[in-house]
Amino acid sequence: MTKDGAVRVCVLGPSGRMGRAVIDAAAGRSDVKISAAVDRPDAPGLGQTVAGQVVVGSDLRAGLAAAAVYVDFTSVAATVSAAQLARELGTPAVIGTTGLSAADEAVLAELARVAPIVVASNFSLGVNLLAGLVRKAAQALGPTWDVEIVETHHRAKRDAPSGTALTLAQAAAAGHGVAYDAVKRHGRDGDVGARPQGEIGVHAVRGGDVVGEHTVSLFGAGERLELSHRATSRTIFAAGALRATAWVVGKPPGRYDMLDVLGLR
Repeated sequence: MTKDGAVRVCVLGPSGRMGRAVIDAAAGRSDVKISAAVDRPDAPGLGQTVAGQVVVGSDLRAGLAAAAVYVDFTSVAATVSAAQLARELGTPAVIGTTGLSAADEAVLAELARVAPIVVASNFSLGVNLLAGLVRKAAQALGPTWDVEIVETHHRAKRDAPSGTALTLAQAAAAGHGVAYDAVKRHGRDGDVGARPQGEIGVHAVRGGDVVGEHTVSLFGAGERLELSHRATSRTIFAAGALRATAWVVGKPPGRYDMLDVLGLR
């Protein structure tokens, strides 16, 4: 904490879209203060000043030591490396990196044994409310209603389907009372046969500079229900991430998500 009670935050990847958005969103807030910014050694902004007096560096250990919590929207490899060091230091984390494998998730689980961490595929309030609605709709309508999810993102996004689309698909599977891996279908190509009852399809579209769009369609006999969320600015994700940083400090070790942060559980 700073003298005025603000939570000291280390931002990883300040040269990235979300890193920049988090730093910009922190300006003027009284509950959080950017105290460090760490980027890769070849990052274009290395040595520049952000958030007033903070110089972007490449020393991750020093960055984590200067903060009460770190925010990570980087790459899978960078996220794993940061989590391994954070476990050693016992540093809380807010992580929005997607595309993590089971092995990567295991690294986060090790960090959560010693520090509180908030992990989410999407930090917007609207998307987290949408996930709750999808679960309730799937539960109420049952598996005889077909569930299909289409997500659209900018051309530079590397992972597919998006982490948010997977969160929504898992919410639908939970509503049906089944394991998502047992019913998932990521895209279709060729003669795949008739759609089996209970299957949950997820499809990725990439193009332009789309921040993020997700539509969950539930198809019944003679009717269709659509639940959608469209993000037009990354500020909603940055604001949610900063809300999580202020919330997570002082919590018991463990893994949390935005439903915990927002008190929606």
